[in-house]
Amino acid sequence: MPETLPPQAPSELPLFPLNTVLFPGARLPLKVFEARYVDLVSQCLREQSGFGVCLIAEGREVGAPAQPETVGVLARIADCDMTQPGILQISVTGEQRFRVAHVAHDANGLVRAVVEWLPEPAAQPVPPGFADIVPLLGAVVADAGIETIPEPHHFDDAAWVGYRYAQILPIPAKAKQKLLELDDPILRLSIVREFLVQRGLLTPAG
Repeated sequence: MPETLPPQAPSELPLFPLNTVLFPGARLPLKVFEARYVDLVSQCLREQSGFGVCLIAEGREVGAPAQPETVGVLARIADCDMTQPGILQISVTGEQRFRVAHVAHDANGLVRAVVEWLPEPAAQPVPPGFADIVPLLGAVVADAGIETIPEPHHFDDAAWVGYRYAQILPIPAKAKQKLLELDDPILRLSIVREFLVQRGLLTPAG
């Protein structure tokens, strides 16, 4: 097994529960209008800090605090613009995965969590048995553009390739969440390749 990067100490992180899954290295546009999240974005811009994005396990994006899934991703604000008074259009980039250890709520309904950072394996090449998925991803990335899949691109890294497929595949959010939670990038590639074979986009191995 490749050496894993050392884990960081637990941290306190404000959470932004959404009906979508953010992956490490992915770019996600968000329209922010609730006061608690406008304040959160303003704080992050001032402090040059990030917030956690988690898929909603129970509840809704708007209104009462939603219950987040236990694994999420740190989000950093890449772009921010106010197109209308009180409405922010932001774009965030996913960084490191984390596991939620404890959740609390502010008086204004903002979810705050103590999170444990999940170690990622060191970069490893895409195994020869999965090499046929790389050209297809290259075509998708070229078509999507760097606004959707920002550089740098790492087509030789098994984790990056798996995360990009998990980001773009037309599968339910719960299935994307399962792919996010996997610690083994080769297992993630195996699941992705099986999906592509089932859809007739690749030929079966062997």
